[in-house]
Amino acid sequence: MLRDLNINAIRARQSRPSVARVYSYVLGGRDNYGVDKDVGDFFMGDLPGSELLAITNREAVIRAARDMARDGIRQIIDMGCGLPTDENVHDVLRRQHPDGRVVYVDNDPFVVAHGRALLAIDDNIAVLEADVGDSAAVREHPEVQRLIDFDEPLGIIFGITLSFLNDDENPAGVVRDWADRMIPGSQVYISHFQTGRTREAAATERKILEAFGRGTWRNEEQILALFGDLELLEPGLRACAVASGSARCGHTRRRPARPQYLGGTRRRRDRAQIRLGRRIGKQILSR
Repeated sequence: MLRDLNINAIRARQSRPSVARVYSYVLGGRDNYGVDKDVGDFFMGDLPGSELLAITNREAVIRAARDMARDGIRQIIDMGCGLPTDENVHDVLRRQHPDGRVVYVDNDPFVVAHGRALLAIDDNIAVLEADVGDSAAVREHPEVQRLIDFDEPLGIIFGITLSFLNDDENPAGVVRDWADRMIPGSQVYISHFQTGRTREAAATERKILEAFGRGTWRNEEQILALFGDLELLEPGLRACAVASGSARCGHTRRRPARPQYLGGTRRRRDRAQIRLGRRIGKQILSR
């Protein structure tokens, strides 16, 4: 599975925690190392309940993919896909569209190697290594050119990814670059860290910055700005736990002062006016 990875790159990756591997560990995955477990155990042990950050975010991503499929979208690009889980974007899409096409994108070669082994089950699924901040490179990749038809409605998922782009990397510009090339009926989903004011929120922010070397928390106004000039669709801002209808996520309402995710889907409606609609869900990380 890992034969395509340079041995030095593997060793370097094993020596420091990975966002994807920690996320997978918290979700119950086994593709991780000791450094990843240390970070995951900190969240689950020192900040009990914080594992719901990963759980509810993943459920919100799956829900976004399901909504896209139900709205007739047959092709999705999952930006910063992370390691495979029990249910993945292509599984959801293909319940509605058996011929659905999915491109998974991640900048971690470990993730890409595992993804190619476990996700790329046929020619309509591709897993590629690329920086989601470089939209031109992603768009011009041969696999994207092969699978994605920009003359058809397209779904794009930024599941927490933009939280790891700094302001000088222009995350709003990345979103806008994709939106400008999408036809009416296309949708973009974004989930993002939202700044918290509690002691636990500050501890979470410090640990993520310490572990991964980057991570940007934005307030609600800054997160909304990533969407540009958009029209808000029902149900408006709400907890992703509520939106997903998950009983397990319902526990996230115990401590609403903790750091939050904001997530939302926007839909291109009118090319002339360049108006996009969005469904916004607020995901609360709490005990």
